[in-house]
Amino acid sequence: MTGAPKLEPALFNLAATLTTRMAADGGEFHGPSMDEFFPEILFDVFGVPVHRIHLVQFLSVVAVVLILWLGTRRMRVVPGRFQSLVEMGLGFVRNGIAHDLLGRKDGDRFLPILTAIFFMVLFMNITGIIPFLNIAGTSIAAVPLLLAVVSYVTFIYAGIRRHGFRFFKNALMPQGVPGFALPIVAVIELVSTFILRPVTLMLRLLMNMVVGHMLLVLCFAATQFFFFTAGGGWAALGVPTLAFGGAFTVFEILVAVLQAYVFTILTAVYIQLAVAEEH
Repeated sequence: MTGAPKLEPALFNLAATLTTRMAADGGEFHGPSMDEFFPEILFDVFGVPVHRIHLVQFLSVVAVVLILWLGTRRMRVVPGRFQSLVEMGLGFVRNGIAHDLLGRKDGDRFLPILTAIFFMVLFMNITGIIPFLNIAGTSIAAVPLLLAVVSYVTFIYAGIRRHGFRFFKNALMPQGVPGFALPIVAVIELVSTFILRPVTLMLRLLMNMVVGHMLLVLCFAATQFFFFTAGGGWAALGVPTLAFGGAFTVFEILVAVLQAYVFTILTAVYIQLAVAEEH
């Protein structure tokens, strides 16, 4: 195992040398770039420009609505496979997130919005590994920002509904803090609770999807380059890049599910903190 660390830089150097030689011979390696997230406008709808990622987002919403509608429109006492799968997903959000964190009463009150957030994030994330779509609907800022705003408004609404406008006083001035420290604590709580929460929610989801897409494009673009452009003995390097692409695809599925879970459970945690009794 002592020689293993030397293998990785050697492969990178070899790949760099190869791409330099092929560029000199007229071959080109097209790696990923941020242009992937600023695609060309395809058409306008009532003056609103629509590009490829917008279409992916639209298809994701249609898929969520259809699957949930078809899975729940004719509920049977003995469910079939499709109904069981839909019930499993709905039950996971209800029991594993809403009821666990908020209790049965508050959990049922906020269950619709938590369910919508979970499935919206999940389906828009998973498009990143679906052939011919190949990009997550959450890989541009609009959707993560919208979901973060929904989460933000929901926990503020929950706090005001439970405590009235005393909610803001409780959030900014926790009990037990010495008087001389209250101004400092209030500023810290203002920034962390009412400014950073939506920002971190948005950035966590957005950056995970952007990085995941870039890794997949890098692996499969390198595979195509080695197999079809470099050719010859260099095509052997396409085997590990293809293997890495397959591994990252599986990993991206896990990330898609995990990010949907994290976004939803953080929203539930913020609601729980907002409705909790003052200590």
